[in-house]
Amino acid sequence: MRGGRGARLIEEDLTVRTSNNPALSRSAAFNEQRLRTGDPLEEAFAGRSATSRETGRMTVDDVVNRTGLLLAIAFATGAVTWVSEPLRVLTFPAAIAGLVLALVIIFKRVMNPGVIMAYAAVEGVFLGGISQIFDARYEGIVVQAVGATAAVTAGVLALYKSGRIKVTPQFTKMVVGATIGFFVLMMVNLVASFITGNGLGLRVGGLGIVVGLFAIGLASMNLILDFDLVEKGARAGLPTRYGWFAAFGIMVTLVWLYIEILRLLAILRGND
Repeated sequence: MRGGRGARLIEEDLTVRTSNNPALSRSAAFNEQRLRTGDPLEEAFAGRSATSRETGRMTVDDVVNRTGLLLAIAFATGAVTWVSEPLRVLTFPAAIAGLVLALVIIFKRVMNPGVIMAYAAVEGVFLGGISQIFDARYEGIVVQAVGATAAVTAGVLALYKSGRIKVTPQFTKMVVGATIGFFVLMMVNLVASFITGNGLGLRVGGLGIVVGLFAIGLASMNLILDFDLVEKGARAGLPTRYGWFAAFGIMVTLVWLYIEILRLLAILRGND
């Protein structure tokens, strides 16, 4: 009896002390329910998840948000370039500047948000200019390319999340090796184009379609590697600054995918 009465008195005293002060009684941190002792396990599940700012660790949400920000920056500078004829003169200088920035970020492991956002802005100038050039020749091709890029990205993400594509060491080696080989071939083709005009003929006609489809498939496989690295990095508890580097990597792959789709559509439209 005394124990029950004592418990009631403590509870009543706690209620009075937490309700008399208006400032505290209106605060969720000091309300009666929070001050009462509960099941620690239930409280842990009921509580909100810690943010990356609080833990100092990268999360998948971090990477998604930062990738969205980079794409928004690229879209903004691309839109300005599209409508501004003077800025379109910077299309190819922006392509070179973007390539240089990308190489610096990759090899120096730059994780500074300002540098990575600058890359997105420069890349947007290039994308806006090159997209306008293609759209002037093949009306509506940019809308088609953007839609196809979004569809491929969504499809690849769905396949990855469903587990139908497993990222094994062999898969990673194959994709990385094929990507390096492809870019070496494209550099040779670029150099040859200064001599022959069409390079090795890899980007025109039927062969151009085959190469374009292969490039789109390769870019898609690289997206899977990107998704896998983000998930593994988050599980490993990488510092939050790596979220910027991961977002940069995804954006590079998305830009590559978009350009390859745009190029393939141009070949198909040109063969009509």
